[in-house]
Formats: sequence, C-alpha cells, structure tokens
Amino acid sequence: MAKQDRAIRTRQNILEAAAVVFDERGYDAATINEILARAEVTKGALYFHFPSKEDLAHAVIDAQAEATSALLDLPGGCRMQRLVDLGMVFSHQLLTDPVLRGSVRLTMEHGSPALHRSGPFTGWTELHTRLLVEGKERGEVLPDVVPWEVAELIVGAFGGINALSQTLSDRADLERRAIVLYEHLMPSVAVPAVLARLDMAPGRGARALAALEPVGVA
Repeated sequence: MAKQDRAIRTRQNILEAAAVVFDERGYDAATINEILARAEVTKGALYFHFPSKEDLAHAVIDAQAEATSALLDLPGGCRMQRLVDLGMVFSHQLLTDPVLRGSVRLTMEHGSPALHRSGPFTGWTELHTRLLVEGKERGEVLPDVVPWEVAELIVGAFGGINALSQTLSDRADLERRAIVLYEHLMPSVAVPAVLARLDMAPGRGARALAALEPVGVA
C-alpha cells in the first residue's frame, strides 16, 4: 500500500509540474527536461506514468473533466444557481489550482495538432445543457430559451473573458468579469423569481467550493 501511495504522489507531482510548465511555455515550447527539473524526478519515473509528452499533456487537459465531474455535486436544488456556480467556482479554482491553469492553456492555445482539445469544451457544454434542461423542467428557465444554444454561448463567453483576464491581469479580475457576464446573461435565461434569488456576489465561488468539502472535494 505504501508503494502504491508513493506512485500516486509521484504521478500527481509530475502532473502538477507539467501543468506549470505547459501554462508558462505552451505545449510546443515545453520540454521534458523542464518538467523533470520542476518535478525533481527521474526520466524513468516520468515515463513509467506518462509514455510521452503528448500523453502527459492529455492528462493535464483531462483535469477539466475531473473538475466538471466534481461540480456535479454542487449543493442546492436551484439549477440556475448551479449554472452560475460552475463559472464562479472555476474562476476561483483557476487562481489556486496549477493543474487547471495548465489544462486551460493547453485547451485554448493553437499548437500541435496531435493534442485533442475538444473534450473540455464538450464536457462543459454538456453540463450546462443538462442544467438548463433540468431548470426548464423545474420552471426556472424562460420558455423561449434553447438549452444547447445558451450552453454554447456561456462556455464560449467564459473562454473569452478568461483569455482577456489572463492577458490583462493574470486572472486577478476574473471573478469580477464572471460576475458581469452572469449579471448580463441570466436575465435572459432565468424567470424573474429565480433571478432575484441568484447569488452572484463576490466570493461566491469560494463559498460554493467550501460547501463541497464535506463530500470530499477540495
């Protein structure tokens, strides 16, 4: 068991080191030697867990799928609050989680065609669509809303504000930009009674994330 625990820690250490290097340098410019130096592991250890740089990059990209899965457990029954919380929590996580930052860099950049970058966009869109469909069934969503269209709009818009925030402030103002996005978007999505109850205040991402901790999500 101790050997297995060490292997898990080593893999995570390599993944985090790679994410930082990918975030700083991009996929094409990043080198295995840089990742090895940051992770402080041998080449054999790295290749035991990740046979190639491409496999390592895909593991970093997949971190968004893991984040998406965790966010399914966001508390509260209101589906439109959960919809808002997806972006608010992710905005908060991008300030604290180097693996997610590396994942976003790899997903957004235009580089090697060997990387499959569509997974995170598909996952986020499917999750938003699901919440909008459920919200419509529960009477939370305006009748003329087309769930998949709004889902694609939200995912695309969030990608845009994230890129803008990263460029202008190293994401220091990402939460504020996310709040502005939802303040302008949600009146076109949620019925007035639900809209009036939505929490889009500063710090919402941290509060919602803290509510996940009792079920094992940090």
